Amino acid sequence: MNAPKELKYTKDHEWVKVEGDIATVGITDFAQKELDELVYVEVETVGETLNQEEVFGTVEAVKTTSELFMPISGEVLEFNEELDENKGDNPTLVNEDPYGKGWIVKIKLTNPSELDELMDSVAYTDLVS
Repeated sequence: MNAPKELKYTKDHEWVKVEGDIATVGITDFAQKELDELVYVEVETVGETLNQEEVFGTVEAVKTTSELFMPISGEVLEFNEELDENKGDNPTLVNEDPYGKGWIVKIKLTNPSELDELMDSVAYTDLVS
């Protein structure tokens, strides 16, 4: 299982990469393997400001549908067009490259101190081992 050291992780299997006051969010390698092939990613919260742990979207796989939870509070700025059924319509990018091209949303942080509550790669690896 891959858990890059430069990212932060949640108990709900989302990852966060922070650059300034913008965070990129996706689901972890572990989560995409558990879900298996993704067939649909839905995010209807672009433009909304959500609190940590609020639902910002869903992922649908062959086996199940899972909610996506905000790892930190912020405004949802962008949904990855490559995943959007109305644009790129390629949700399998999450399976192929969960930490790169398979990112899901970008958010503007409203409470950066919440990053301290997230796990580093060692703690996350321990959680899923």
